Amino acid sequence: MKKNKISKNWINRQRRDHYVRQSVVEGYNSRAVYKLKEIDEKFKIFKNGNSIIDLGAAPGSWSQYVVKKFKNMKVLSIDLLNFDKIENIYQLQGDFTDDMSKKKIKDYFSSKVDVVISDMAVNTTGNKNLDSINTSELCIEAMNFSKEILKEEGIFVSKIFMGSTFNEIILASKKLFKENKVFKPAASRKESKESFIICKYLR
Repeated sequence: MKKNKISKNWINRQRRDHYVRQSVVEGYNSRAVYKLKEIDEKFKIFKNGNSIIDLGAAPGSWSQYVVKKFKNMKVLSIDLLNFDKIENIYQLQGDFTDDMSKKKIKDYFSSKVDVVISDMAVNTTGNKNLDSINTSELCIEAMNFSKEILKEEGIFVSKIFMGSTFNEIILASKKLFKENKVFKPAASRKESKESFIICKYLR
């Protein structure tokens, strides 16, 4: 399929998408906010006064949700990409696995945090299995980082892709956390292989 045909199909899909229209009306930067909203409503992720790290945050709708819905939240958002300033959020541009970025994150909070959330995914290659593997590696890196930075009763939420590395992620999560659930929100497109893993209470 030609690139301009793909672009037209994407634009038409966005116009028809209920969540895209709703995100515009409610002032969120992307439709991804409704995935987090569903996860939060089902698993009770956030409480007023939480400290939160949003990994791979651009364009920022997950961080927006946290500060709009809850009070006295301390939120740090980090992404490789620069994205528009969001009020009441500390934004970093960088790689969360980099030592300098880790230092900035730890210095900002000066103590362990309550929640780490991640909607990270690699840029797609067209090879679904390869994309799944690469995104799974990001998830495991985020999980390992969470072990360093979360409080004992902390919560970790991350995008995962169903594929050959799914069992590896589940096994890794069980080694680090006492509770582990996998959930696919209604806001995730039906054709997408994405789901989310919700992990609670460090071992």
